[in-house]
Amino acid sequence: MTDAIDAHAHLGSGFRPWRTDDLAADLVSTAADSGIGRTLVSTLGTRSLLAHPGPDDLRAANELTAAAVARFPDRLAGVVYLSPEHPRASLDELDRHVADGPFVGVKLWIAMRADDVRLDPLVARMCELGVPLLQHAWYKTVDGTPDESTPADVASLARRHPSLRIQMAHLGGAGKRGVADIAPHPNIVVDTSGGDPVLGEVDHAVAELGAERVVFGSDAPIRDPATALAKVLGSQLSERDRRLVLRENALRLYRRLSPA
Repeated sequence: MTDAIDAHAHLGSGFRPWRTDDLAADLVSTAADSGIGRTLVSTLGTRSLLAHPGPDDLRAANELTAAAVARFPDRLAGVVYLSPEHPRASLDELDRHVADGPFVGVKLWIAMRADDVRLDPLVARMCELGVPLLQHAWYKTVDGTPDESTPADVASLARRHPSLRIQMAHLGGAGKRGVADIAPHPNIVVDTSGGDPVLGEVDHAVAELGAERVVFGSDAPIRDPATALAKVLGSQLSERDRRLVLRENALRLYRRLSPA
């Protein structure tokens, strides 16, 4: 497989040092070495990871993503970072980078739970533009935050907005409980990121959701793309299902993403 699509990776300086000081170039070269053709990237802060970014923080983060995409247009695709705490600024960023720019989706992190109705103005605009939402979710017993979404919150959002296409992040953080939460909602897919490879994790998600509802995501640079790929390549999936997970589902979800 030489054309996999990594549907979940990050830029910014809030991560521990990786290969070099040029994270965008490192993502591109590491992905190429691993057989990944395209990587979808968002920036959660230019100097640190910002759980509650302000309008200026959002603009700076998305400009960093835009600059990286402009450098590597055939290898990187942008996902715009928004915050429902700042709806006007977020709508402006959505229009700037999606309606009037090349970005292919939206990223929401931990500023607000996914079941909060204050997301609705952003969701309405996402649906108008036809772009999906990459929503962070995790079941945590320690180190969680009050505004961090669980898979149950994502299921609530999907139930309220059945036309919104949602990529729920972190199969490794959702576990079997999270898979069960989202199973009734066909507008949700789950990505394979979150934690180290666990035997049977991807196989279980495919068995419960169908191969069309699981997409490959590494969460790089938090996880090396090669380690993340091991979750899928070490599964018992058929070649057809493996290709759906590694490539075809991302193209179907991110309709603005070029298949080249």
